[in-house]
Amino acid sequence: MKSGDILQRDRCPLFVIGGPCVIESAELCLLIAGKIKATCEKLGLAYIFKASFDKANRSSKDSFRGPGLVEGVKILEKVKREVGVPVLTDIHETGQATEAARVVDVLQVPAFLARQTDLLQACGKTGRWINVKKGQFMSPSEMGNAIEKIKSTGNEQIILTERGTFFGYNRLVNDFTGLAVMKELGCPVVFDITHSTQEPAGMGNQSGGNPRYSPLLARAAVAAGVDGLFLECHPDPRNAKSDAATMMDLKDVEGLLTECREIAEMRKSWKL
Repeated sequence: MKSGDILQRDRCPLFVIGGPCVIESAELCLLIAGKIKATCEKLGLAYIFKASFDKANRSSKDSFRGPGLVEGVKILEKVKREVGVPVLTDIHETGQATEAARVVDVLQVPAFLARQTDLLQACGKTGRWINVKKGQFMSPSEMGNAIEKIKSTGNEQIILTERGTFFGYNRLVNDFTGLAVMKELGCPVVFDITHSTQEPAGMGNQSGGNPRYSPLLARAAVAAGVDGLFLECHPDPRNAKSDAATMMDLKDVEGLLTECREIAEMRKSWKL
């Protein structure tokens, strides 16, 4: 699949980035990717599978981090080959960009690293799509700086993702006017419906969350005009090895995406 075809914005009302927070096993990734792909094909939505090979920014040193770069890329390659979908993973260090880009279609820059010039430029130099998650400490307009850093490498395949903004302690808020601000920067804009419900470090050594609000946020974001949705899901959310407090149940994904597609179709007649 050519990189320019991934988002399919000329043919699909929405694209979906979805999968487990972290790679727990190849079997789990194949299960989730297959299920969401079938749902997206049924609804006429573009789909990108997401899973992290290393969660390097956990609250506790004892948190599960994943299989690491080498094994993780092998599993992502297996998903890409067997399920037939583009894949996304996040990287935390400049040295990981080239190796990950050997397989993945979209490199993701985590929110805590959205201002890291060397990392943004290393990603840009791979020629892959780059998804930059807006830092919880950044205003929407500041994402223009991240865009310019990537564009300085000659790469203009950039996605921006909103995932909530810090408000006091252990609390994220979502400013929907920020979605419009980021769209004015000229890149596709995605709304992360699961991390936006997070309560950072709200459980002491791990983050808490309110996943019951994810559907509400998803519907609102689509009505506000986002190009795509980001979601993390799992067939057994309570026992997910990372971000269990915000994880969607895999069985609920189809119903939510069905509603969001209907809203995306309706908004075509709106003046946003």
